[in-house]
Amino acid sequence: KPAAIVTYLQGSWPRQTTLDHCKALGSTMAIMHEFGKSFQGTRTNALTLTAWRPLLDSCRIHEREIYINLFNELNQELNWLEANWPRSLPSGIIHADLFPDNVFFKDDNLSGVIDFYFACNDFLAYDIAICINAWCFDENELFDLKKSSCILSAYTEIRTLSKEEIASLPVLIRGSAIRFLLTRLYDWLNHPEDALVKPKDPMSYLKKLRFHQQLSDASDYGAKI
Repeated sequence: KPAAIVTYLQGSWPRQTTLDHCKALGSTMAIMHEFGKSFQGTRTNALTLTAWRPLLDSCRIHEREIYINLFNELNQELNWLEANWPRSLPSGIIHADLFPDNVFFKDDNLSGVIDFYFACNDFLAYDIAICINAWCFDENELFDLKKSSCILSAYTEIRTLSKEEIASLPVLIRGSAIRFLLTRLYDWLNHPEDALVKPKDPMSYLKKLRFHQQLSDASDYGAKI
């Protein structure tokens, strides 16, 4: 059978993220994107914009009266995203799942990145959007502008974002929020009783999405126009 031999990765993932963690994340993500330019392999993102509406439909929440308001809310958001999603931005290989538990630190230094299961070709700025959602909210789902600013500042020290990428950040961040909301919602509703893995609460991403709907400018996330 196919096998992979890998080096044991030193360190552990941060249970409480700090500004220094966010700076290291931004720098490392930019380096990965730069190195990815020479990678010839391609892989379509199976969980991008065109997959979200079928995913919502597969949750079948429109058939349950208690979920009808949620369905209508998400359906309206998908309408907005489909109308406003950018059509052409710098693209390449992205990690697509850079959550804190996939980034290891040792002695306060970033020691490695794991779990490339969802790695694919997509807008590079979409990777940033995923990180802002995953790293920049506290346990009460309150947004931390300083963390978002640190990610963006450290990233742009290595790779410059185009004006189009910066302008598209609010849309990409909303898209990232609904992507993880929908996958978590599906897992929550279709979780086998004997499964060992506990499904993650989709409602945390609903709160994030509602927060992002109140913003419209990249500067709201610390981006320098």
